[in-house]
Amino acid sequence: MSLKSILYLFSVPVVLFALDSININSIFKKNKILQARLFYLIITLGLSYLLVNFFYDFFLNTRII
Repeated sequence: MSLKSILYLFSVPVVLFALDSININSIFKKNKILQARLFYLIITLGLSYLLVNFFYDFFLNTRII
């Protein structure tokens, strides 16, 4: 298993935990539950991608690996 895969396994739950505090449903119109969930999923994957790449580049540049 590569390092990026391991970082993804740890970052996705952390991002989900952090996004739990935001009430995304209040941003959307009533009865648009599917769109709100899709938006939540896209935001989660995007933030996880950014977090993993940040830590991966940080580790590579500091030669901790």
